[in-house]
Amino acid sequence: MLGVGAIFAAAGVPDQPAGDAVGVIEGEDISVTGPVSMDVVGGQTKTILRSGSDVRVKSGQARISLVEGGQISICGPAHFSVLKSGGALTVALESGAIHARLEQTPALTVYTAQIQAQTVAIGDAPREILVGFENPGLMCIRTYRGALRVEQQLSGQSVMVPQGEDVLLADGQIDRMIDGAGHCNCELQIAKAPASPQPGNGAPAAAQETASGETAQDSREASASATNEKPAAKDDTIYQVDMPALIFDAKAKVQPEPDPRLMAIVRRVRVRPTLIFRGSVTDGPKIAAAATPPRPPVANAPAKTTAAQGSLLNRMRSYLKRLWTRSG
Repeated sequence: MLGVGAIFAAAGVPDQPAGDAVGVIEGEDISVTGPVSMDVVGGQTKTILRSGSDVRVKSGQARISLVEGGQISICGPAHFSVLKSGGALTVALESGAIHARLEQTPALTVYTAQIQAQTVAIGDAPREILVGFENPGLMCIRTYRGALRVEQQLSGQSVMVPQGEDVLLADGQIDRMIDGAGHCNCELQIAKAPASPQPGNGAPAAAQETASGETAQDSREASASATNEKPAAKDDTIYQVDMPALIFDAKAKVQPEPDPRLMAIVRRVRVRPTLIFRGSVTDGPKIAAAATPPRPPVANAPAKTTAAQGSLLNRMRSYLKRLWTRSG
């Protein structure tokens, strides 16, 4: 397999000055050699690739934000070099996979040891392609937007891969393309540029204030819910297992197991203190009794009856006395 330097030589692309910037590269486990510069963007130090830079992505993913506004995601482990000439960008890919999305510029060409692939736009639509290696002898090609012209460097045979295709090339043989079936997965990482307020336009500032207000409101709601949340009930129960001492017999081949009958489980709890009520007890509200008619006195009834009987006897006596007097 040809090296990266040999790929550039075979492509016949002349060397470019080191001052031609390609874009900002970001990644967790990458190494860059060759022409490179450091710049402070938004208070952070960024690594800027330049024409002729050699990049190794040891693991994970890396992203190149092109100066023209496009994005290139690299899925490691990967090794490639970049070369820029005017509005043309060349990526010499030795291992790994790249997922590129570009606008009208720059014109992108991907070189490998056997294949040269060039993006073809459909009208003014953006271009989005994936080129990579499933293994050293199996190459993946996927066209999301636009087409890709693939040429075999040794034989000069070429073929156009239309938009929406996913194919595999075995040992660089163009006439043996097969269905890719989702090989060489590499998701595109789109970098979101922070919105900068324009003079005389208050829309970004208003959006920022709205976002800040929503964030503050979310924080207040989270704090309120955390404050109102009741603490979980604490269980003070402690279980303790008491078992006989373990015995080790050096002469025995099998150590005796402890007798489960001599084991005991002790449950320890904390007794709550007696509740003592301190205060005063008052009577409840008084309810007025319903008014009832007074009963007639019972004790006066016999007296009235006796008086009536005495009066009647006196009259009888007087009447009989008068009769007796007349008869005599």
